[in-house]
Amino acid sequence: MDYFFIIIAYLIGSIPFGLLLGKLAGIDVRKDGSGNIGATNVSRLLGKKIGAVTLLLDAAKGLLPMVAASAMGFEQHIVMLCGAAAFIGHLFPLYLRFRGGKGVATALGIFLYLSPLALLICAAAFFAAVFLSGFVSLGSLIAAGLMPVAVFFQQGSGSCFYLAIFVSLLIWIKHRSNIIRLIHGEEKSWKKKKESEI
Repeated sequence: MDYFFIIIAYLIGSIPFGLLLGKLAGIDVRKDGSGNIGATNVSRLLGKKIGAVTLLLDAAKGLLPMVAASAMGFEQHIVMLCGAAAFIGHLFPLYLRFRGGKGVATALGIFLYLSPLALLICAAAFFAAVFLSGFVSLGSLIAAGLMPVAVFFQQGSGSCFYLAIFVSLLIWIKHRSNIIRLIHGEEKSWKKKKESEI
């Protein structure tokens, strides 16, 4: 039963909410913008409101399986594996031939449950980086890299810390194209977009 629930968590994580919301609006988000199914690309293509809905739904994919597993009385390691499975589902969804999002929103849901204080610290770093640089990807990379550090100082080197390292590494790997664009000065900036609208 424990491991069956982990599989269910993976299948929930695989639900491509950004793609589904885009389809309802008549847009395949995989074919426009950055081609990603996450909240940032959805916001660019469909507006901030639908982007925010995508963010909340993707975060819920990480949070709710863990809450449900805990409510059903599963041990903590199973609860954490459910979060990890949902995260992997978002990155490598069964329904999209394992081509998914970059995992930031789903990671938000996971650590909202496991370590709210660490999440708050990383969220502050994210918003500061985006405000100063204009790059959402840079904010995501900084927040992801900071998460294991924040978790370690709050909880020590336990299972949550190792999960944070796992999640952080995968987020960085999924952002490798963004990293290359940042290095070459080709990454899209929210600041430049706002300036062009003035």
